[in-house]
Amino acid sequence: MAASDQAADIQAMTERGFGSLDGASYLLLSIDDAARARTWLRTLAVTSLADARSSKLDRVCQIAFTASGLAALGIAADAAHGFAPEFAEGMAGNERRSHRLGDEGENAPDKWYWGVADTEPHVLVVLLAPVAAIAAVEAEHVAALTGAGCALIRANRSNGPLGREPFGFADGLSQPEVDWDGQLVPGGAKDRLYRNTLAAGEVLLGHTNEYGFVPAWPSEREIGRNGTYLVYRQLEQDVHGFWRWLREQAGKAGAVGLGETMIGRGIDGAPQPGLGGAAGPGANDFGFGQDPDGLACPIGAHIRRANPRSGDDPQGRRGFLRDVISSLGLKGSAMQDAVASARFHRILRRGRPYGPIGLPAGAGDDPPTPVEPSGLHFICLNASIARQFEFVQGAWVASAYFAGLSGEQDPILGNRLPASGGGATDAFHYADAEGCPRLATGLPQFVTVRGGAYFFLPGLAGLAQILAG
Repeated sequence: MAASDQAADIQAMTERGFGSLDGASYLLLSIDDAARARTWLRTLAVTSLADARSSKLDRVCQIAFTASGLAALGIAADAAHGFAPEFAEGMAGNERRSHRLGDEGENAPDKWYWGVADTEPHVLVVLLAPVAAIAAVEAEHVAALTGAGCALIRANRSNGPLGREPFGFADGLSQPEVDWDGQLVPGGAKDRLYRNTLAAGEVLLGHTNEYGFVPAWPSEREIGRNGTYLVYRQLEQDVHGFWRWLREQAGKAGAVGLGETMIGRGIDGAPQPGLGGAAGPGANDFGFGQDPDGLACPIGAHIRRANPRSGDDPQGRRGFLRDVISSLGLKGSAMQDAVASARFHRILRRGRPYGPIGLPAGAGDDPPTPVEPSGLHFICLNASIARQFEFVQGAWVASAYFAGLSGEQDPILGNRLPASGGGATDAFHYADAEGCPRLATGLPQFVTVRGGAYFFLPGLAGLAQILAG
């Protein structure tokens, strides 16, 4: 049965970002009494995808659990029961994982505001409402915790505006289109080229993924069907430091241009000229095949790392004979083979900003010193944490060797710590307007991880099983 036909069993945020509900509160809870926690959680009106498709909603509630939260409710959330090993272990549960994700130095879990030891959450309750109403919706749920068997660890709030992240750039522009109706047949010559449509099994458990099969999932009592894994990271952004550094490097007139080069899009979201496809804010009909050397969009730019827009064959479709030659590895460069096919590593992003937003388009002045922190409640959904989120974060974003580069991490998200061989990672290669190569060095750390956890977002039937006791 296609995922679209099971909309009543799917939590709504798997398909909808709910941009009209510009307020959000993320309640991080611990479970003190399992029986009372189950009783209270059963009272929450969880929004299904069918609800979202049938009417315009003025509030949304979604529920997810960490592995320790499921264990507190009597559910064995380990690999033997079909759960992903990385979910069972947790985002901060292994030093090697922290190293791969770049969670070291100032990003290290022992410096997080939440997510480890006594601040490790069991339950995440996502509340969405208009910004004018979100404080009251949050207060209503927090007040209900008295005697509910749950304690509040932290309430993280986002008060919009949506569509722009704190550095001031348009955000949330590129999302995969999920094949909810089950029409996609992965594999074959067509997938030599990049496509934006994604098999439903890349998001929902119990459905066919991009490899053409249904992988293992928590099938006992069908707890896992139509569920997904939710990754939550609180990313604090140094807006003042970001724009100060850009102005120091490029001057007042060039600060925005250099920032756009590092991001890989214009501040209004327009693709960099020379990539083909449609132009203008928010356009997504472009690829990087026409820009193999990164003259239009640097190879190490943020959007190129987060989604290289690569197909199964780095040379694309070139006719039967040339396709065979390419498949045998007899043609092409090592550089072309350095980036994996994007369709196996896509994620659905559901993050929202918090705190003041940075510079408006076209401005080059230093913003005022912030009076409160800004950042992003980064949230993504994926069926395989290891193959999707962790691959993107570790192999593409945090890596100093992405696509054959050396000595540079993501120019926005990098932690700038030395690479495993001791080499620096604070460089950024790009080409200026005349196509001349340029090198910026000494990039500071602009984004710091302040918390994080892996959650399981069950389907509605799975949620009922979890809360049945």
